[in-house]
Amino acid sequence: MYKYVFFDLDGTLTQSEFGIMAAAVRALNHFGIETPSKEILKKFIGPPLYVSFHDFYGLSDEDSEEAIKIYREYYVKEGVYQTPLYPGIKELLKALKDSGCTLMITTSKPETMAVTVAKNDGIFEYFDAIIGPALDEHDPNKAILLRRALKALGTDESDKEFLKNCIMIGDRFYDIGGAREVGIDSVGVLYGYGTEQELMEAGATYIAKEVSDIRDIILK
Repeated sequence: MYKYVFFDLDGTLTQSEFGIMAAAVRALNHFGIETPSKEILKKFIGPPLYVSFHDFYGLSDEDSEEAIKIYREYYVKEGVYQTPLYPGIKELLKALKDSGCTLMITTSKPETMAVTVAKNDGIFEYFDAIIGPALDEHDPNKAILLRRALKALGTDESDKEFLKNCIMIGDRFYDIGGAREVGIDSVGVLYGYGTEQELMEAGATYIAKEVSDIRDIILK
């Protein structure tokens, strides 16, 4: 059994597409960028905002900062509350806590916003910590966040025995790649916003088609 479980937030615990895509459309329209399709907008779910605007849409550093500002003006007022849980998530978290697991959220969403989402969705109480970047961090990859989570637990990636008890749950290759870099196992979930191909190519230890599969993997 894995004892320390690190969860991604968007696309793993919450259906975050509604608020994220609405905020992204407002920011892109501000720069005269035609509203892309829903499938393309899903690129905003997972990576840091700066990466989405700068790398995916070619905005300059200055324009990327402005886009993030416009995005957040909407998101903090409305989008942050448009994040319903996937069915079965509360039951999963309760089962893991009851089995003695330590649960953490490690997300590229700014930590203050992640806390708001967790509280609004009624899952805040299940987590021992919520780890996310500061509002002014541009590219906090998942490995950096996982190292912060390990530090919060009083250890680091040099403790290989400890790492055997840790697992990362996420829906995108960012999550799986971060877990591999740090040296822990991972679960790629298929009900989120990534594809099985990207999760397998990233090196996921396990694949979960449904939320219930996560419980079986961790408590096997």
